[in-house]
Amino acid sequence: MTSAVSANKTTPGQGSNSTGSALETTETVLVTTHGKTSIADVVVEKIAGLAAREITGVYKLGGGGASRAFGAIREKIPGGGSGLTAGVTVEVGARQTAVDLDIVVEYGVEIGELTKAIRRNVISAIERMTTLEVTEVNIVVHDVHVPNVDNDEPVDSRVE
Repeated sequence: MTSAVSANKTTPGQGSNSTGSALETTETVLVTTHGKTSIADVVVEKIAGLAAREITGVYKLGGGGASRAFGAIREKIPGGGSGLTAGVTVEVGARQTAVDLDIVVEYGVEIGELTKAIRRNVISAIERMTTLEVTEVNIVVHDVHVPNVDNDEPVDSRVE
């Protein structure tokens, strides 16, 4: 964990247990004696999605055609998610989180180096902004975007 602050505190008036050591409670930035801060899954999903998109070589987040169709339907449902969370799934606990990313990469990038950079950026962003420890970032590469071959870009004619 990069920025979570942990401290063991002995609760006043608790005396000693049978082994002679004081009873301790663990205090972190998100769980204190004054209350608990909970971070919604969608918050971590947005942070992860934005951090992954910052890396050159990521064409987009999300999978194939079925995933796009489901995403279009999900966005029309109130509270159903946004383009920022497309291709991102998380599990969030009290102190830790795990992230799954579905991506499409640009043609020509070295996928191993790309995924290392994505993991590094996603972990850094989540831990810095939430103080949650990121236990894993799993990445599935669904496709390779090839300019002028994929249907989303016009093809230039070779003749005028």
